[in-house]
Amino acid sequence: MTDRPAFVLLEDGSWYSGTSPRAVSPAFGEVVFTTNLTGYQETFTDPSYLGQIVVMTAPMIGNYGVNSEDMESDRPQVTGIVVRELSRHPSNWRATSGLDQWLAGAGIPVIEGVDTRRLTRHLRERGAMRGVVAEGSEPSRELTAQLLASPVMAGLDLASQASVGQSWSEGAGPHVVAYDYGMKRNIVRMLAGSGCRVTVVPAGTSAAEVRELNPDGLFLSNGPGDPAAVGYALANIRELAGTGLPTFGICLGHQLVGLAFGGETAKLPYGHRGGNHPVRDVATGQVLITTQNHGFAVVGGEAGVPGAPALKVTHSNLNDGTIEGVRHRELPLFAVQYHPEAAPGPHDAFPHFAEFLASLGARPPNP
Repeated sequence: MTDRPAFVLLEDGSWYSGTSPRAVSPAFGEVVFTTNLTGYQETFTDPSYLGQIVVMTAPMIGNYGVNSEDMESDRPQVTGIVVRELSRHPSNWRATSGLDQWLAGAGIPVIEGVDTRRLTRHLRERGAMRGVVAEGSEPSRELTAQLLASPVMAGLDLASQASVGQSWSEGAGPHVVAYDYGMKRNIVRMLAGSGCRVTVVPAGTSAAEVRELNPDGLFLSNGPGDPAAVGYALANIRELAGTGLPTFGICLGHQLVGLAFGGETAKLPYGHRGGNHPVRDVATGQVLITTQNHGFAVVGGEAGVPGAPALKVTHSNLNDGTIEGVRHRELPLFAVQYHPEAAPGPHDAFPHFAEFLASLGARPPNP
């Protein structure tokens, strides 16, 4: 531990003391928690966490270091990290750096020594909220004022910030155009590795530009922020999917499908983040253990999506009944709220990729 005092301050006035291994500048964002026991590097580089301060519920973080192969993007995407204990001496043959050294190079603050169980319980009771991690013995009035003036997640379009600036391609085979709203690298790896040519395009790419690429299928990626603020994507999705183009959406892509066909989305109290969320297949009753990372959900339940009669609910969350999957009743379009590509993560939902690839005439990937 270090003697450099630090803290986490929430917008409701509660704050949690800790320490920092190095000097940090105040970092503002939505404070959320994840229950994943492993995969912290994948979590911190997942663009879906853009603009968020992540509380890790596992008691020690950093024990296996970081490496260049497990990145879900080219840099850490989180605003800040809160842990109970930060490992100073990583032990893993694949490690190329310690966690804090890697985060320090990216300017991402880590606050340790925090009672993360207490903080997590507070977020579960009060909901995810704005917060700031900062150095010092206690919050000041000035810092509190800055926090209350910081942006709220509702209404915030972060997909355009997380998206690529220009198109790029990988792989060979049936052509999948993937809208990047903050896409994880493993999605591209899985599609390309299973025999597809994947062209990743910016979030604002028009339907006409996508048609010029002559795709065999369309993919709608995960991403951060409020789906209702990504209104520019909805007409593109309706137009492209409406031509019969096989379409698959994950996480934010799932929410955009719901909005594009007449549904609504709402902010969850504290979201779903972790690798152990049970989801029920409505048709078969099969339960999938899934990895999730989202703060918004499509409004509705197993009976359907209000305002979107063309969508049939295929999966529901066993913890709170929220919609976890939809399928169009006529078009070759389906989407899921969870992450079948999660690495590390359960493989229960892996067949979704095989289903999508089969609609393109491609061979399914090997797990």
